[in-house]
Amino acid sequence: MNSNYEAIKAHYAASDRKDVEAMMAPITARTKWTEMAGFPYAGTYIGSDAIIAGVFKRIGEEWGDYAFSLKRLIDGDKTIIGIGTYSGRYKKTEKAMTARVVHVWDMEDGRVVNFEQFTDTRLVADATK
Repeated sequence: MNSNYEAIKAHYAASDRKDVEAMMAPITARTKWTEMAGFPYAGTYIGSDAIIAGVFKRIGEEWGDYAFSLKRLIDGDKTIIGIGTYSGRYKKTEKAMTARVVHVWDMEDGRVVNFEQFTDTRLVADATK
């Protein structure tokens, strides 16, 4: 079994449970996490503290019923691809959104080296306006 694939599979299972600590298990102090330009939390964050503060904490504060629904997980050995859908309701506007998304995970020995998100940022941003 590929430890890289298993680590990301476990990350998504923890996400479904809203277990941030377990989600961060494969993240290291050097993990580079990039949210796509145009996304409300766009930028690159290094390490779990920055990722939690810059992405997950803000999502929790600003969105209701925010979720990522995994549709497909592709084992590329050192590169794992997660394909799914974001959904949620932006609290300030009460607008809902649904957007397809691809996550690219570059891995080494079950740990995340780089993460990059690709999504239709306009669908997400429109809900915030």
